[in-house]
Amino acid sequence: MMEVPLFLRGIIVITGKNMRLYYTKPPVLMFGLLFPLFMFFAFFVGRHLDLVTFFPAFLAMMLFFTASSVAPLITPWEKREKTYERLLSYPVTQDSIIMGDVLAGAIFGIGISFLVWIASLAFVPVSITNLGLFFLAFILGTLSCAALGTLLASPASDSPPNVMILSNLIRFPLIFISGVFIPLQQMEGLGLALAYCSPLTYMVDLFNAAMTGISVFSPLVDCCVLAGVSFVFILAGRLIQKRNMMKGM
Repeated sequence: MMEVPLFLRGIIVITGKNMRLYYTKPPVLMFGLLFPLFMFFAFFVGRHLDLVTFFPAFLAMMLFFTASSVAPLITPWEKREKTYERLLSYPVTQDSIIMGDVLAGAIFGIGISFLVWIASLAFVPVSITNLGLFFLAFILGTLSCAALGTLLASPASDSPPNVMILSNLIRFPLIFISGVFIPLQQMEGLGLALAYCSPLTYMVDLFNAAMTGISVFSPLVDCCVLAGVSFVFILAGRLIQKRNMMKGM
């Protein structure tokens, strides 16, 4: 039997550890599950909006918050408990730890968002025009959001509340400029320019393409942007954490 490379074994072990320890932490449940549901009720219930039209954006918002809520808790928590350095003393690399954090966030995001989508089928008559593109949107979207969460966790801080506040200061504005509540077709000027800079915009657009067949950008452009920002976020988080380790932080 072929032996699993040490790097991949490290990712699997770190991912499993993160899933066991952090999925049930109150900050993850609050900002990853309850908050997007509250946002949905606040903006859509009682306003007579077309839920079928806005459902792809809501699903993208749910995926965005769930996938990006795990990593900002993991790194500062382990630095505070002095287990981050202990992990590095084991036969795992820092790259394995980073990818384990990303994968843990991605699995959490896909699991919760997929359950929400299944449950919503009983209330919202949504359809999927391209099933393959729909699952691709799930995979690329959750990876980009989990990578963003890992990047937000990279600053040298051992205080989970501080990192969670920082992550929310970045995540909250993104949902208002990314076509979640205002379709891209209705944006113009500075708002549209800011929307082009948000990775969430392309995830919303890709879900729209998969579920309604209507999108602003080509699905290929959406996929390339999401894959590209995932790589950039992971690379930036890796460089920041390595720099912090060199400074002894």
